[in-house]
Amino acid sequence: MTEPCPVVHFEMPYEDAGRMAAFYEQVFGWKTNALGPEMGHYVLAETTETEAGRAVTPGAINGGFFPRRDDRPAQGPLVVIGVADIAAAMERIGASGGTVHGSPHEIPGVGLYVAFTDCEGNSACMLQPLRGTA
Repeated sequence: MTEPCPVVHFEMPYEDAGRMAAFYEQVFGWKTNALGPEMGHYVLAETTETEAGRAVTPGAINGGFFPRRDDRPAQGPLVVIGVADIAAAMERIGASGGTVHGSPHEIPGVGLYVAFTDCEGNSACMLQPLRGTA
């Protein structure tokens, strides 16, 4: 049996980074940090107190926003599930009726990341954190 894998992050698309950041800062008090083109204009969202970039409150997660793109289908809110071995998890997804979208890519300083669709058509992502960053 596979050990439970926690939800470690969330992601949502945006069309206007400034408008999105102002909304979540004003409505929920989140802190946002826009990254540059080298990180795909990703915007980090700090929803809870952090230490060294990680949530310190048990059960709380942070997230981020990515630019909505016309060439990518089904862009909506996503959960990111932390896994110890992304290759093994990819095999389990295929064997259980899901579809992995492409190969894992490295997020510098974070880990390996890949999107998938489960057997019910829901989109999600997986992250194999770098050792010592989980």
